[in-house]
Amino acid sequence: MCGWLIDKFGVSWQIIPKHFSEMICNPDPERSERVMKALLQTKAKINMKSLEQAYEV
Repeated sequence: MCGWLIDKFGVSWQIIPKHFSEMICNPDPERSERVMKALLQTKAKINMKSLEQAYEV
């Protein structure tokens, strides 16, 4: 669901947009919950536009 890569040493890294962390850690629990629900509906790639829409509602 999120971007994963493996470096030349075999260490796996999860890549997420910086703005995503800000939305999830928002002090308003309703906003962060809407973003999480939108994220869990994704299948292949993170769609930041849909997450931002859920955040702004």
